[in-house]
Amino acid sequence: MMSYIKEKVDVCVVGAGHAGCEAALACARLGFETVIFTVSVDSIALMPCNPNVGGTSKGHLVREIDALGGEMGKNIDKTFIQSKMLNRSKGPAVHSLRAQADKAEYSRAMRKVLENQEHLTIKQAEVCELLTEEILDSKVSKKIVGLKTFTGAVYECEAVILCTGTYLKARCLCGEAITYTGPNGLQAANHLTDSLLDLGIEMRRFKTGTPARMDRRSLDFSRMEEQFGDEKVIPFSFSTDPEEVQIDQVSCYLTYTNEKTHDIIRKNLDRSPIYAGIIEGTGPRYCPSIEDKVVKFADKDRHQVFIEPEGLHTNEMYVSGMSSSLPEDVQLAMYRTVPGMEHCKMVRNAYAIEYDCIDPKQLYPTLEFKNIRGLFSGGQFNGSSGYEEAAAQGLIAGINASLFLRGREQIVLDRSQAYIGVLIDDLVTKENFEPYRMMTSRAEYRLLLRQDNADLRLRKIGYEVGLVSEKLYQAVSDKKMRIDQEITRLKSTVIGASRENQDFLSSHGSAPLKTGVSLAELICRPELTYEMLSEIDPERKSLPADVVEQVEIEIKYEGYIERQLKQVEHYKKMEKKKIPADLDYDDVGSLRLEARQKLIAHRPISVGQASRISGVSPADISVLLVYLENYNRKQ
Repeated sequence: MMSYIKEKVDVCVVGAGHAGCEAALACARLGFETVIFTVSVDSIALMPCNPNVGGTSKGHLVREIDALGGEMGKNIDKTFIQSKMLNRSKGPAVHSLRAQADKAEYSRAMRKVLENQEHLTIKQAEVCELLTEEILDSKVSKKIVGLKTFTGAVYECEAVILCTGTYLKARCLCGEAITYTGPNGLQAANHLTDSLLDLGIEMRRFKTGTPARMDRRSLDFSRMEEQFGDEKVIPFSFSTDPEEVQIDQVSCYLTYTNEKTHDIIRKNLDRSPIYAGIIEGTGPRYCPSIEDKVVKFADKDRHQVFIEPEGLHTNEMYVSGMSSSLPEDVQLAMYRTVPGMEHCKMVRNAYAIEYDCIDPKQLYPTLEFKNIRGLFSGGQFNGSSGYEEAAAQGLIAGINASLFLRGREQIVLDRSQAYIGVLIDDLVTKENFEPYRMMTSRAEYRLLLRQDNADLRLRKIGYEVGLVSEKLYQAVSDKKMRIDQEITRLKSTVIGASRENQDFLSSHGSAPLKTGVSLAELICRPELTYEMLSEIDPERKSLPADVVEQVEIEIKYEGYIERQLKQVEHYKKMEKKKIPADLDYDDVGSLRLEARQKLIAHRPISVGQASRISGVSPADISVLLVYLENYNRKQ
């Protein structure tokens, strides 16, 4: 008679990518016995695509993860090789930090954190089945009781977090060559999808891609534009000492495709799996393959190509901007038309990868499945793309799984609180037919949700959950007090039209004074800054750089910030109008058929969420509000 391993734990996390790492660490740090499963221990926190963290809007997510008590920001601060603040020429709402990582070191450092985390066990195994029980007399039909691995081991638990990334029934495509593996040739997870389908979970097929890696020695950097990191590096984590990240940085390089490149691509489109109909999955609109760029932007005679190092101890260089699924011979010919790459040698060819994921409208904004109690989900498995989006969802799923186990109310970050709130709300509310990518334009309150104030916005939530220490929370409380005190001082300190003050203003190209003004009013002038005013502000005390940054932004953008705060007030009123989980939409008279169908499918938790569902009009919301008023009165 055969016997199998049987263990009892609190939480099982399936997948050890960026979502799985954050989910598992959150649960373990909150005191729950947690097992994280991976098809390969070597794939923990793997960066199969570009080894960078952050970028436009994504940098906001990393800062928010850090503010809540997550690990990604700390890990990239330990392992980056180049760092740059993007969009400096624009307003602070779109400033975004981006760092190139040492790919191997990033994975190794995160693995070390997991291996040394109390209450956390790493297990190399393929999960093939979720174990559930029926729940009688409940709105939810099933609850999680455990899972089973391919080797037959059973792990009993009360919560499971699915973070399978791009591994479920994955296949990689390079022209006519198809391999049934996950990214980087790692083993795919081929058995879990059937179990999910048996549980009634609706699946989708998405795709993504990655460019080739070149041997550094075969590239001519003299024909490219050298790209340097920032002279003064700003860390991602609010708890990293800024002096620790002032390192010698490596260079990246910029070059461009040309008409020769595009001609080769056009002549071989019939050999591309995307255009030959071999690929079934839908790809990311905002990170297209080079084939897609050439076809969809036919008027462009060139596209940017960034050549970026994969690490300090390898000659592999990442060709950013040229992901492809064309055959290997076409790829080599295409890459060799790019200036500086005429004699390039491929270490790894580009490929597209298809994988199974879910329709995220099956999830609550807490990232728990609506129909299976104790089952949570995060990352690319939810139909998103990117390491940062994955890590953000993994952290929220881990927090909420822990709160679920404690019987506490789960957290939902709304659209006015965090980019993470925008990300999750968009995933669970809107129709997403392609991998979702975070962008600053998706955040309607982006002036409030800056990367520089993520700690001021979210540290308290991280502290209340239990992931942020008393010391860190007290530090951000002290920072807020200093900011408020300095703004008050600047508004109440009035200077007159003395010769000294007039000369100062003239020397900076600023209009002379006709009457006394406050220092805050002077800071509002676009040509003046807080630092400049030190010459005519003798009472000023020395303040930390992060406090000065907040003071300047809040004064300069005060009018815009006040306007957004009023918009948020209206938005919050709609979010507070909750919709009962068991509301019978067929009983809501005058609802249009499309709206009724969409509301039944999405099951929104608030009127605010209902108003953002595609196909639900303002008139439908008015009908719903009237119905809810009568419903609540009867209740």
